[in-house]
Amino acid sequence: MSTAEPKLEADDAARAERLVQACQRVREQVGKIVVGQEQVVEQLVIAILARGHCLLEGVPGLAKTLMVRSLAESMDLEFRRIQFTPDLMPADITGTDIIQEDPENGHRKLVFEKGPIFTQMLLADEINRTPPKTQAALLEAMQEHEVTAGGHTYRLQEPFFVLATQNPIEQEGTYPLPEAQRDRFLFHVVVEYPTREQEADIVDRTTSTFSATPEPVVSGEEIVEFQRTVRLVPLPDHVKDFVLNLVRAVRPKDPDVKPWVKEYVEWGPGPRACQQLVLGSKARALLHGRHHVTLDDVEALAHPVLRHRIVPTFSAEAEGIGVDDLVSRLLKEIPKAKPSLL
Repeated sequence: MSTAEPKLEADDAARAERLVQACQRVREQVGKIVVGQEQVVEQLVIAILARGHCLLEGVPGLAKTLMVRSLAESMDLEFRRIQFTPDLMPADITGTDIIQEDPENGHRKLVFEKGPIFTQMLLADEINRTPPKTQAALLEAMQEHEVTAGGHTYRLQEPFFVLATQNPIEQEGTYPLPEAQRDRFLFHVVVEYPTREQEADIVDRTTSTFSATPEPVVSGEEIVEFQRTVRLVPLPDHVKDFVLNLVRAVRPKDPDVKPWVKEYVEWGPGPRACQQLVLGSKARALLHGRHHVTLDDVEALAHPVLRHRIVPTFSAEAEGIGVDDLVSRLLKEIPKAKPSLL
């Protein structure tokens, strides 16, 4: 790291320390309910600190919904869940105008009835089981943190997060999320099966009288404060260059990309990938007790940030090459510059 790199002020450093302690308590509370999945929980916390949204993918029964609910309870956030189904309509998410009679004068008027999106943590459960028209109802809320209906715009309460779950697209009755929808998510986290020991613990807990409830250990106001602190974390020049090189190296229309990228990548990530990879890395740095970003932070988050922003070609799919394989190859081939000591 360059000696000229700015550092956090004393007040900001103290706030960063409180952030680490609060997030550790949150993870402990979630751990009361959810067995294992420590990496997934950490990435959820990072997404929240970076003011981003998270897409969780995994087969049914891996405690994705339970994990999100436990996270909301430990953060003392208002929580709502929407079960996405093929017949769900956009108004079922955002709300709609209804006719009500004014008790004072008897006149009828339109009154906006807010939908479940008016919350702080929204669980969009099985988001890819509803058609794209309904999926798109989340776009404005995810990007601008507001909802427009009936010609009026309504601000959402901060902090606001969308944590969506989806089943693997190979399963019956799923609709692939459009590229614009996927790009609104900071992370695409793949939830894997538990280990044998973890699964044994799950069986013991769920087939006995075991009971636990997460306790709120941090408030929404503190989370907003932590989000501001994350943005103050310095970004060394060599790390920023690595992020730019990594993202730009997977755009097949760039004249300088490697031949294998043009062969295996149909579409590459846009500038939002750089922005969110940096923000996520800043949050991860704080969680790991550092006040600056390192290359390790970027490498640790490259897969969840990029895997939903790369569209492979038919050739890649035919050869059994997945997006994670492409990201791993990029991480091996992109040079990693050392920090300047000047």
